[in-house]
Amino acid sequence: MSDGAATGMTAVHQPGEAKTAAPDQVRAAAGAAGTAGADARQRSGLRGPGPDDFAVQVSDQIESFMVAVQEIAKGDDPDSAVPYLLLQVSQLLLAGGRLGAHEDIVPEERYEPDTGPEPDMDELRERLAALLAPVDVYTEVFDPYVPRSTPVACRISDDLADVVTDLRHGMAHYREGRISEALWWWQFSYLSNWGPTASAALRALQSLVAHVRLDTPMADLEGLDTDSAAEDGDLELEAGQVMEAEIAAPLGLKADRARRARP
Repeated sequence: MSDGAATGMTAVHQPGEAKTAAPDQVRAAAGAAGTAGADARQRSGLRGPGPDDFAVQVSDQIESFMVAVQEIAKGDDPDSAVPYLLLQVSQLLLAGGRLGAHEDIVPEERYEPDTGPEPDMDELRERLAALLAPVDVYTEVFDPYVPRSTPVACRISDDLADVVTDLRHGMAHYREGRISEALWWWQFSYLSNWGPTASAALRALQSLVAHVRLDTPMADLEGLDTDSAAEDGDLELEAGQVMEAEIAAPLGLKADRARRARP
């Protein structure tokens, strides 16, 4: 995020920046998000844009993601957490791809209006960490175009909380009727922060699902910053057991199925 957003101070739009099948509660959350977005537009006097308007579509996708992640983090359906986070992040990145492919969005004001203090994401972060343990930590290369980049340990829970923080900052502008400001922020932060972060989390979530669906063992997780006291070799087994118990059933797989013969 930009320094202005992180500190609550007014940011300057610098030249060269980018300018221009779910659980019931998740389905309900997505519907509530759409209703909330419509209500916000009406309160702001933005009755003109229709459902096909670019800003309306992007804001609805973003709000649906934020509400759905909050619902998943409640832990009411822990067995489905990983597959449905995979779905939600995938859908969010469609909105991000549209923002990235769009021409530079130019905000109406040179200085970014203050949106107030940033919301505290610690509760969401902690709920997701508890829900995803012990498969929360994964390795990622920060920039694939940097030669011989060193993989670093990341957490899916940290990533999702950071993404929601960025999205909420833009949503604060959107709800106040500052449409171009919201789109500028979402586009800029997609390119600089939440896009790479969500993409990394998506790869980790997809890998978890693939390990179960393809019936392949987890790689050795020893050495990652997992805050686990497991002995060498135990962490991999523990993670595999959690995946089998919590992810296999929602994906339509039987935990005790026989391994298919390989040619």
